Amino acid sequence: MEAENNINEYGAVKIADDVVAIIAEIAAKEVKGIVGMSGGIADSITEMLGKKSPSKGVKVEVGEEETAIDLYVIVEYGVRIPDVAWQVQENVKKAVETMTGLKVVEVNIHIQGVNLEKENKQEDATSRYK
Repeated sequence: MEAENNINEYGAVKIADDVVAIIAEIAAKEVKGIVGMSGGIADSITEMLGKKSPSKGVKVEVGEEETAIDLYVIVEYGVRIPDVAWQVQENVKKAVETMTGLKVVEVNIHIQGVNLEKENKQEDATSRYK
């Protein structure tokens, strides 16, 4: 589905859902404490069928002038999750509104996991010296 959010004497500008999703994904990954995106079952099935999902872990609903975004993220161990989630919401809202002209009515953050890799590396390093 595409949104017509700019009509003038030359024609209409249409923004595809995937464009909004990619902008949101990039903006979310810029926030410190976000390790990556989690696509869930739908993206896993798509990947098994040999198709790449252009925006893993992002679902968008784009209307004529507004959009709603759901992000499925994995956070780094040790971060304060409410603070990181708020920063993601702010960064995604700003990026999407600036680049598309659409009004972002909601950015829902779904924490899908915590990455413990950094914690495990620190444990391995300290256990070597014992």
